[in-house]
Amino acid sequence: MKSLAERSGGSLYWWVLATLFLPLAIPGLVLKLLTMMKAQRNARNLNGKVVLITGASSGLGEALAHSFYLAGCKVVLAARRKEELERVRKDLLELHATVPTHPPIILPLDLSDLNSITGKVQSVLEIHGAIDILVNNGGISVRGDALSTSIDVDIRIMLVNYFGTVAITKACLPSMIARKEGRIVCISSVQGKFAIPHRSSYSASKHALQAFCDSLRAEVAKDNIKVTLISPGYINTAISMNALTGSGATYGKMDAATASGASAEDSASGILKAIARDEKDIIMAPFAPRAAYWLRHALPSVYFWVMKKRAEKLNT
Repeated sequence: MKSLAERSGGSLYWWVLATLFLPLAIPGLVLKLLTMMKAQRNARNLNGKVVLITGASSGLGEALAHSFYLAGCKVVLAARRKEELERVRKDLLELHATVPTHPPIILPLDLSDLNSITGKVQSVLEIHGAIDILVNNGGISVRGDALSTSIDVDIRIMLVNYFGTVAITKACLPSMIARKEGRIVCISSVQGKFAIPHRSSYSASKHALQAFCDSLRAEVAKDNIKVTLISPGYINTAISMNALTGSGATYGKMDAATASGASAEDSASGILKAIARDEKDIIMAPFAPRAAYWLRHALPSVYFWVMKKRAEKLNT
């Protein structure tokens, strides 16, 4: 049996802790509750929204199509491969036959054909009257060191990942601004936050996208347009299979890091949650990439040494 003094001492200990920390904890709990309530409300508000997704024929784009479709959105599937878009549309209708939602439409679209993009966006506006959310997911990666990567590959990566994304964003913005409502979502990468060896073109395109989103977010805030930048880590998709080598050929191999990445379905779910929480710039990655991001800024000399060692390993 504990003595009265021991019991009193224990009670005093907890009383002191409660006195010190409850005033700090309660505002945090209230803020978290309010954030959750806002996220739930925004998630419900997705119902009936027109969502245009680029790169929707496979991988993360396909998973996003399922997530938005299940949320009751009017999904527009955009990518180069029309037959794959037809497959995704068929899967949406068959796998979710009981979902009381809107039949998706397909939009064959090549992000590298900048001159065709405005007309493609206009065709969606003629069908639905609005584009509420643009999800810039389409893109291409590269596997090759900077020296041996041809300038044509550098241009192609930047053309698709950056200029194509900028072009379709600019095509969607006027109608959003006229309605004083809309959201631009850009799927970037942690490699847009910090660069790694053999990804110079890809990282550069994602760095550029980061800067574009930061500027755009400030400029369109007055028009009630939201800008969300998502920086995922590795996702288990065919991105490395479809990546370009330095010569412009298809890489055609599954990277070990890509194979062990997050599932496209989990990533899509996280992106919808980020939109519901009205996130502006979020990293969706495990500990190691997050640590590298902070290391780059807090201890750059250490980061440069680590990347040098990584490059030496890749070159052996």
